Amino acid sequence: MTTNEQSTTELLIAAKKASRVLAASSGEIRAAAIRAIADAVDAGHEEILAANALDVEAGKVSGLDDALIDRLTLTPDRIRGIAEGARAVADLEDPVDEELEGHRLDNGLEIRKVRRPLGVVAVVYEARPNVTIDSAVLCLRSANAAVLRGSSTAAHSNAVLARLASAAITASGLPAAAVTLIGGGRREELQELGTATDLVDLIIPRGGAGLKKALEAVATVPVIYAAAGNCHVYVDAEADLAMAQAIIVNAKVQRPGVCNAAETLLVHESVAAEFLPTALAALAAEGVELRCDGRAAALAGSGVEVVSATDEDFATEFLAPILSIAVVDSADAAIAHIGRFGSGHSEAVVTSDRDVARRFQAEVDAACVYVNASTRFTDGAEFGMGAEIGISTQKLHARGPIGLRELTTFTYLIDGDGQIRG
Repeated sequence: MTTNEQSTTELLIAAKKASRVLAASSGEIRAAAIRAIADAVDAGHEEILAANALDVEAGKVSGLDDALIDRLTLTPDRIRGIAEGARAVADLEDPVDEELEGHRLDNGLEIRKVRRPLGVVAVVYEARPNVTIDSAVLCLRSANAAVLRGSSTAAHSNAVLARLASAAITASGLPAAAVTLIGGGRREELQELGTATDLVDLIIPRGGAGLKKALEAVATVPVIYAAAGNCHVYVDAEADLAMAQAIIVNAKVQRPGVCNAAETLLVHESVAAEFLPTALAALAAEGVELRCDGRAAALAGSGVEVVSATDEDFATEFLAPILSIAVVDSADAAIAHIGRFGSGHSEAVVTSDRDVARRFQAEVDAACVYVNASTRFTDGAEFGMGAEIGISTQKLHARGPIGLRELTTFTYLIDGDGQIRG
């Protein structure tokens, strides 16, 4: 790892050189480096916690909201999870040089399409110090150099994590610039990254609308936006209502400050009178603020406090214990509502009607579409991909969790024995 003592351009030049070394390295060496990083994180947990406590305290003093404080905070369990996630990535099959397809032409040329690393992947992120290690190990496993630009909010945590990773990388025989942590907070850094077309092959931002807007204004480097999650749960006329209640409570409450948490509950009118009184009471008991349309509000129990929902509420990713609720006339109406307000992240239907389930999956335009399950599963680790850098709501070049294979491109390898084109 390199430091801020060099200019951003100098750091990127070093990362580009390192990317060529990584592209030629063996999967075994890269996996060993990642396991060494995991061991270093485990061994350094006290130092990590101490650094993180400084960031959390500063965040509280500066007035960060609860969702950002939650994202910023590391605990012993979360640190263990970071290390376990790294080991899971090391254990994954090496994606580099995987043959995707191959064929032989009539003229004897042998053509193979194989996975190759992208080169230099820059990850720009806010608050989440776990992204420092997640991004580093995913990039290493896919033979990419990682350039990490965290925020000043997590400066102490990121610095310690990056230093521990650096020692493990160099001890494994890989170049220090395989993982580069640059400053955090200067607008100039973002502009330099976003316009370094000869040095950076891809930028992945993880943050709010402000970060996306700032990058959109300057970026000439390709960007995959790990974007907002305005996620819905639709309870159909043929839903198992006990299952539906468990799903919406989990999707909203289990960790409300993350992008795969549900922000809106839609309920078919034929089951609303039976479902909503108990479901809203369960959500209120968990401290969820309920923002209801007129029909949903009328069905709330007398002891459940609700407020009127607006279109702005239905369009908002709250990242907080707040939920918008609406009663809809049909599955078509639910799909139309999601089409209007959804962000293309994760959407769920609860139903025993197979036709409704298949229509929902076919017609809802999102990276992840669930039947009878919580949206909280949209995560690279949960999908068996190891860690992930973010969830893409785009359609090119990656969609959904950005894991190892999403951090590769492909090359056509052609072998001949003297063929020339006539």
